[in-house]
Amino acid sequence: MTADGIVGEFLALKSETDADLLAMQCGDFYEFFAEDAEFVGDELDLKVSEKSSHGSTYPMAGVPVDDLTPYLKALVERGYRVAVADQYETADGHAREITRVVTPGTLLETTDPAAQFLAAVVAVDGRYGLALADVTTGKFLVTTTDSAAEVIAELHRFDPVEVLPGPTVREGANDVLARVRDRTDASVTDHDEAAFAPGRAERALREQFGDAALDSVALDERAGIAAAGAILAYVEETGTGVLEALTRLQTYDSGDHLDLDATTQRNLELTETMHGDRDGSLLGTVDHTVTSAGRRRLREWLTRPRRDRTVIDRRLDSVGALAAAALARDRVREVLGDAYDLERLAARATSGSADATDLLAVRETLGVLPALAEAVSDSRLADSPLPGIVDRPDRETAAALRAELDAALAADPPKTVTEGGLFRRGYDDELDDLLDRYEEAREWLDGLAAREKERTGITHLQVDRNKTDGYYVQVGKSETDAVPEEYREIKTLKNSRRYTTDELEEREREVLRLEEARGELEYDLFRELRGRVAERAELLQTVGRTLATVDALASLATHATSQDWCRPAVVEPGPLVVEAGRHPVVETTTDFVPNDVDLRADRGFLLVTGPNMSGKSTYMRQAALIVLLAQAGSFVPARSATVGVVDGIYTRVGALDELAGGRSTFMVEMQELSNILHSATEESLVVLDEVGRGTATYDGISIAWATTEYIHNEIGCKCLFATHYHELTALADHLPRVENVHVAVAGEDADDEDITFLRTIEEGPTDRSYGVHVADLAGVPSPVVDRSRDVLDRLREERAIEARGAETGGGDDGGTTQAVFDLDAGTMRTRTAGDADASTESGDGASTESGDGASTESGDGASTERLDVSPDAEAVLDELEDVDVESTPPIELLSKVQSWQRRLDEPE
Repeated sequence: MTADGIVGEFLALKSETDADLLAMQCGDFYEFFAEDAEFVGDELDLKVSEKSSHGSTYPMAGVPVDDLTPYLKALVERGYRVAVADQYETADGHAREITRVVTPGTLLETTDPAAQFLAAVVAVDGRYGLALADVTTGKFLVTTTDSAAEVIAELHRFDPVEVLPGPTVREGANDVLARVRDRTDASVTDHDEAAFAPGRAERALREQFGDAALDSVALDERAGIAAAGAILAYVEETGTGVLEALTRLQTYDSGDHLDLDATTQRNLELTETMHGDRDGSLLGTVDHTVTSAGRRRLREWLTRPRRDRTVIDRRLDSVGALAAAALARDRVREVLGDAYDLERLAARATSGSADATDLLAVRETLGVLPALAEAVSDSRLADSPLPGIVDRPDRETAAALRAELDAALAADPPKTVTEGGLFRRGYDDELDDLLDRYEEAREWLDGLAAREKERTGITHLQVDRNKTDGYYVQVGKSETDAVPEEYREIKTLKNSRRYTTDELEEREREVLRLEEARGELEYDLFRELRGRVAERAELLQTVGRTLATVDALASLATHATSQDWCRPAVVEPGPLVVEAGRHPVVETTTDFVPNDVDLRADRGFLLVTGPNMSGKSTYMRQAALIVLLAQAGSFVPARSATVGVVDGIYTRVGALDELAGGRSTFMVEMQELSNILHSATEESLVVLDEVGRGTATYDGISIAWATTEYIHNEIGCKCLFATHYHELTALADHLPRVENVHVAVAGEDADDEDITFLRTIEEGPTDRSYGVHVADLAGVPSPVVDRSRDVLDRLREERAIEARGAETGGGDDGGTTQAVFDLDAGTMRTRTAGDADASTESGDGASTESGDGASTESGDGASTERLDVSPDAEAVLDELEDVDVESTPPIELLSKVQSWQRRLDEPE
């Protein structure tokens, strides 16, 4: 159906944009029509009415012009792109056009303290370019890599709210975009392909940052230039006025930081748990920051730990000083509590959206800097790196800007910047003159009622003002006969009448002229003041980063003292030796049993065995988190710790089916393992919690065995490998760096069913598994648990297992069924006890018969007669009889088993 009139105009404008929604100004309201109205009605709980247009009706919902921002923010923070069409006057009346498109990555007015990164990913000449811009703070980062996995890891680390994929990264070209959708919650926007052209992108960068910018930051790769330029083009095209907020371009090398792939970040629950909650994550546990900027900085440190020992030690020195000086630390945190988010305020100033209260917040936060410097220098913190951190901003320039703002702004300015009331007296001579005349006019008006009462003798007389009548004299009806002749009636009310006079109208016109002149002058003065603040954006960002850094350091010190953490000795290179280490999150929720970790050069690979639920995974995660915290510059949960700097932490801990993406649990496990084996280096830490459990036993053992050999022999990194394959523990006798440790259990006798998991790590392998006990703890029904124990005992004693039917004790309707493994077929064959053609006996001289009469007897002087098997199976049996299990090395034995299995599986 074709619409005309205002709805037709709306639909026509909507067709011009690829935004999800359109808000069109209609006088004093922004309106949504048709499907957009129904949508925002549901999303924002707005009342939806109907608009008639040329014989048709359409849903309509609207918000006042002055209230659009919070509604826009609500929609955009939910991932929607909203176009805004503003109304302007023309010779024929008015017209409308789309002036901006607000998107998740270009929204300035967010209340979310987390960074709001807009990302662009480009693939050029076999290299990936990644650009990340946070328009709310002005941060703009660019890097390049040849690894798609590294791109995904960086996106997971920075957690952008919107991603712009380049032409060759979009679906159909490769799987990067699919992995972006899978691993992040970001909105994905297909921006104009031309914006990604390296030549056009380079011009955009030079226009934004100057000709020398690309050279000074060594941005010379086409992929990085294309990604950065595309972001600038997108921000400019949206028309949201935030391009000016991007004042500083920085390149970074991911090699400067600890390599944490997306899987590891998720497995270690750095910023959110597996369920998506902040509580229970590492960040949620150690975050005691008092500013939103400090919270962002702390998150950055935890997700991007450093490899530079100098940087790490400097942070540790600061944390140590703050931890040791409780009173000074409390004073620092008290001072920081008065700080606003200066990085975001700078972005609002440069974009022209800052109001007077924002500039007041800038003034107040600049005042925090000298107070912080005093708190640091006049305490035990004076000998730490903290004074150097606080001295990074130009404090003299910051003080001058604060003084200017203090002299300019009124104590309590209004939110609007066009109606006056923004400035103090004495700031501008012309404004002071206007204010003098305005106050003189207001004084005449304020005293008019008293003078008229005295002149006329009318007691019920007052002077007031409203938008409809302007200024007026109101007289009660009982005294209207006494009004002077010059009073002209303008309105009759129930109990009174309103009048005006020539002089009152003239005074009113003068007041209105003065108010208008004051509003215009103050707006001009405010824009000039805001412009001068914007010119100092880099200074404000530096001050903001300084305050955020101190806040993050104080947060780490606060947690360290409250949880009795120690300062790690960071060495390069070196071992990982932890005494009485703890899991930083778990220790806050339960009585934690500390454990040691000893990964030295001669024992850099620990095979960890023990029951399910005994704490193997927690033990390995805590080791990884202790390394991560140390390289982030934090104290660690341990009695003592020596941490050798690593270049990356790689984990494989459990796996979830991704059937929608065509990947089963085992496929996910193998892909994660593949990434680790390709990415880890001699300087890495690898944590493997089970490998090969998602397939057949021989396959799984073989993969786990070969993985152990490869990591030990080829990579040579530090490794913690938890496994239920007890066969792997034999590798400690053959590979020099492999050692066995296990989780201790009380009641480890084979016949002892009442066992207790002690949660302590001891040297050597475990003697057996405890799966049946764990099943009992999990509440599996007793008949199943009891039968499991019976079957387990028979397996341990190498006795036949009977498969029980529906009834026990035999009979025509069911009974006990024996399970016999058919070597030739590779399957279990069953028969019911008592069948005429087969029998099974146990004890001395036991015999087993198959349906065809073949038998095997054992006992003193027993004869052996084989089943009717194929020649291949016969050959395998002959070889099996010749094998000396006790003397054959485990690796050779497994190789033989695999060879036999392949031969038996081959079709005849």
